[in-house]
Amino acid sequence: MPSLTLLATSPQLLSTALALAAPQPQAPPPPPQVVPLEWNMAAVQDSAPPPTDGPPDDAAPPSPEGEPVDGQPTNEIVVEGEYGPPKSDPLERVNEESYRLTQAVDQSLVEPMANAYRDGLPEPLRDGLGNVVRNLAEPTNALNFLLQGKVGKAFETLGRLAINSTIGVGGLFDVAGKKADLPYRRNGFGNTMGYYGIGPGPYMFVPVTGPTSVRDIIGLTLDQALLPFAFGKPFNKPTYTVPYFVVNSLDQRLEFDAEIAAIRNSDDPYLMRRETYLAKRRRDIALLKGEPISELDQMRLEELEGTPSADTPATAPQPDNGAPVEAPANPEAIAITQPR
Repeated sequence: MPSLTLLATSPQLLSTALALAAPQPQAPPPPPQVVPLEWNMAAVQDSAPPPTDGPPDDAAPPSPEGEPVDGQPTNEIVVEGEYGPPKSDPLERVNEESYRLTQAVDQSLVEPMANAYRDGLPEPLRDGLGNVVRNLAEPTNALNFLLQGKVGKAFETLGRLAINSTIGVGGLFDVAGKKADLPYRRNGFGNTMGYYGIGPGPYMFVPVTGPTSVRDIIGLTLDQALLPFAFGKPFNKPTYTVPYFVVNSLDQRLEFDAEIAAIRNSDDPYLMRRETYLAKRRRDIALLKGEPISELDQMRLEELEGTPSADTPATAPQPDNGAPVEAPANPEAIAITQPR
């Protein structure tokens, strides 16, 4: 039968053995340590393999500004957006509506009147009335040549006025142009202001006046006020102003008939009317200063007139004040304006 063996031990040893045999409580785990992570796109790009269809490994990346890289030009085209009307035509919406209204009136009223004036009057009489109108503008032409310092042309214009007013029967015949070799040269206060560096200001399309600018409409007002202010009667009476206005308007309508037809047949008649008018005015001021016109203006005028002007040299664009124009920072940039 089984036997029972009793072991005698000391109390200290027994308590130590029981403490070792008892389960020990576990300590809580330490909190997770947050390690900051740095991520760099450049590092990812550097470590990523190059695409198979891309440039070779030794090719330099293209310049973001379209500038040459390692001495080689890039083929990038930078597109710059510009929303809204151009700076030269801040009232573009209003001017365009005015242009459309004027064209409707011209087709229904002015053009038939001009054709009737051309077909109904004999050519010698019609030319005579136009000569009278031009002869009445000679004082304004001469004064503005004098203000521009062109004394020779001022005296030539006064000579035209004297010859045509006497021998030419009040300007009915252009004797000075045909016999004395003194051609008619149109001038005005708008040219004088541009000659001295006054800019054209905003472009406007006035229903009666047509295409103009702030500078030119002020100049035209001064041109028409010279005779009434300087001489008084009969130039300040409606008996003079009304026939003068009618004959002058019909003559100009017939003179620019081919130009008006070319503008109507263009893709954007309003845009072509505005740009060709401004190009003409820049050309007028440049010729007074003895300066060449820009290549862009020459191209626009050749497109309008249909024949290249071989006697007009072209160079970099020149503003009305004659100051040189700096080249753009990015010549390949394309300016986009708000489409109509």
